[in-house]
Amino acid sequence: MSNTKYILGSFEHPDDLMDGIDKLQKANISIYDVYTPMPIHGIEAKLGVPPSRLPIAAFIFGLTGTLSGISLLYYTQYKDWPMIIGGKPAAALPDWVPVTFELTILFCALGMVATYYFRNHLFPGRAPRVMDLRATDDRFVVAIDAKENSNHEEIESLLKDAGAVDVLHNERKYVSYE
Repeated sequence: MSNTKYILGSFEHPDDLMDGIDKLQKANISIYDVYTPMPIHGIEAKLGVPPSRLPIAAFIFGLTGTLSGISLLYYTQYKDWPMIIGGKPAAALPDWVPVTFELTILFCALGMVATYYFRNHLFPGRAPRVMDLRATDDRFVVAIDAKENSNHEEIESLLKDAGAVDVLHNERKYVSYE
């Protein structure tokens, strides 16, 4: 059995990459992932990538900030240090808006930064995970899982027909910079 984990097709132009994706999908070959040095419009829909759940996370972080702000103000004005000044009510909700708004934005921003680092594996001290180092420079790389697709010669010929400059058989999942 081969040690090949991924077959990488390297393209010079995004149009060739899109053509290669079409040919692979027509041959019922599952694509693991595509790496590009720039965004390509419509590639997510072509690969069947589901929409991001990032807005849900942002809403939850913002809601947590809002509830924290309201809880902080309630505790400080009613429980910890209740003051009645000039007969005004302690629950002046318009006064709570700036603090609540600022905590909502703060929690949302910090939560989204943490989510970004967590989902992209960009923790401090961690080596970058890259399939092919040229994908960050000027190449468009399509990765095919070699374990799921057993006909490697067919995959290689489809990639070459689509305009692949280079076809590599990768034995490791990621290439390190070292």
